[in-house]
Amino acid sequence: MTDTSARSASLALLQRYYDAFNRADWAGMLDCLSEDVAHDLNQGVREIGRPAFAAFLARMATCYREQLDPVVLMATDDGSRGAAEYVVHGHYISTDEGLPPATGQPYKLPGGAFFAIADGRITRVSNYYNLEDWIDQVY
Repeated sequence: MTDTSARSASLALLQRYYDAFNRADWAGMLDCLSEDVAHDLNQGVREIGRPAFAAFLARMATCYREQLDPVVLMATDDGSRGAAEYVVHGHYISTDEGLPPATGQPYKLPGGAFFAIADGRITRVSNYYNLEDWIDQVY
């Protein structure tokens, strides 16, 4: 695979991942991940494996309704690393443990993610957004 096609393949993988997110297609998102994916939660711990990621998605689906727009994707020439910058448009619909009470509050904030990619799958997802900004918006 040439560098250009490796980059294109990684960008297509990341596009599938975010398209699935915006459809709330959790199985589609999981299909983009390696079995032993590392997930670095924003200001939190690293979780390992698709089952842990699936549990994270289930919690997210219970507590939040989100769309990402716009999503800007980047990838290295060799396709081994990628990044995304986006704006989260959401509603906080059910109280998430350790966070303020939910009453359907809307929020909008920028976020980003960094990825490691191998063998056509995402092997690491590291997410970032400004938690204090989010808390200020939902209080």
